[in-house]
Amino acid sequence: MAAAKRPQSNSMLYTLITFVGLFIVTTTVAIIFYVQNEEQKKLAAESVDQLNEFATTREVQKIGTIVGSKTSKQSYIGKLNEQFDKVAYLVLGGLPEDKSAELKIENVEQKYTQLLNDLEEEQLSIDPNLTGLIRINELLKAKLDNTQDTAASLEQDITNLQTLFDDNTKANFEKEQMLLAEKDKYEQQVNDIQTDYDELKQLLEKTSEQRVGVLLKDLDNERDKANQLDQDLLKTQAELKQAENRMQFALKQLQEIKPLPDKDVAAYAADGKIALVNPQTGVVHIDLGSDDRVYIGLTFAVYDKNLPIPKNGKPKAEIKIFDVKKNIAVANIIYSKIKNPVLTDDLIANLIWNTEKSNVFAVVGDFDIDYDSKIEPEGDEKIKELISKWGGIVDDAVSINTDFVVLGSSPRVLRKPTYEEIELYPDAMEKYEDSIKQSELYKQTIDRATALSIPILNLERFLYLTGYMTESKTAGAF
Repeated sequence: MAAAKRPQSNSMLYTLITFVGLFIVTTTVAIIFYVQNEEQKKLAAESVDQLNEFATTREVQKIGTIVGSKTSKQSYIGKLNEQFDKVAYLVLGGLPEDKSAELKIENVEQKYTQLLNDLEEEQLSIDPNLTGLIRINELLKAKLDNTQDTAASLEQDITNLQTLFDDNTKANFEKEQMLLAEKDKYEQQVNDIQTDYDELKQLLEKTSEQRVGVLLKDLDNERDKANQLDQDLLKTQAELKQAENRMQFALKQLQEIKPLPDKDVAAYAADGKIALVNPQTGVVHIDLGSDDRVYIGLTFAVYDKNLPIPKNGKPKAEIKIFDVKKNIAVANIIYSKIKNPVLTDDLIANLIWNTEKSNVFAVVGDFDIDYDSKIEPEGDEKIKELISKWGGIVDDAVSINTDFVVLGSSPRVLRKPTYEEIELYPDAMEKYEDSIKQSELYKQTIDRATALSIPILNLERFLYLTGYMTESKTAGAF
């Protein structure tokens, strides 16, 4: 019976041996796989560390966006290096050497710094913290454009100079021809003198009796001519005397009828007249309206209709417009005398205002506009503002276009400051020099106005002739 169980025991033994062998093989494979897996993890960790040195995880995720497109056989690092070489090429103007990116950057920075230094030597200062090569290029282009514009302007100046030179050459040629013509004329005169000289020489070569005869004959002829000239002169003198007498008589009669022209006559021209008077209300109507450029607030001086405007310009009354129609205006009487009331057809005038044109004024000197015996620091400016407000024009200096001059008192010339005063008041010298200029301008204005026969008015006459004397004494008048 025992011999019959042996085959089963061998089978179990084989099975056990096989199981043990598989276990050993499996264990060995597992150990090998574990060892390789650990090595792979170590390699993966090292790869991650190396990758982090090249780029962060976020940068790796956006590497395509950061670097841009590349070929299938090209790495992103290679593409980035290629792009950097292109930038270096654009900056340096040539293919960069096979160096590290750091060395290439240093090379670019050296070239950039050298360029800034060269530009600074050329007096084109650029802040390196606020610019770059593109900005430098723009600045250089702007300077080049400016240089080209300057060159074009210089070329135009050269063309103009050439034209001027040609014109001068032509003028010189014409003058040369004129001088040659005068030279020919003088040569002819010399020839005539030579002919006269030859004739005199022939006369001297004659006998004494012949010369005496000829000379006596010439003397008689000259005496006859002289007598005739004396008679003509006496006749002309008599006629001139008669003409002078007639002219003196005519001038005398003319002066009795009308005085000689006065340079101030323009200041005494009337602008209109009183059309209607209401003495109870103190309201008048004038024959000027909006069509004549009359406006509310305008003042007029009123003068007697049968008398000329007085030399001092003082009116019998003053009126101020408060209502304007097309052809008439209504005004209040702001000043008048009981013994000399405003009447119909009385004349009205305003020196500044004009129906046809804007009068031109020059205002110089110092003014006491509020009559407190003190010079107003800006009195002339306030008068200028009043003139401009009423439609007049103010010029800085007297010219042929000036109609009237409003003249204040002569500006006071300050004492020249000492060195110590200048130390205390730095603008003292400037004020002193300005006072001299104002004094010189004052004198020049008088001289020019006198030479051009321009009426010169003081402040009082100016205010009278504008009908503004009463208003000027109220608060806020200027």
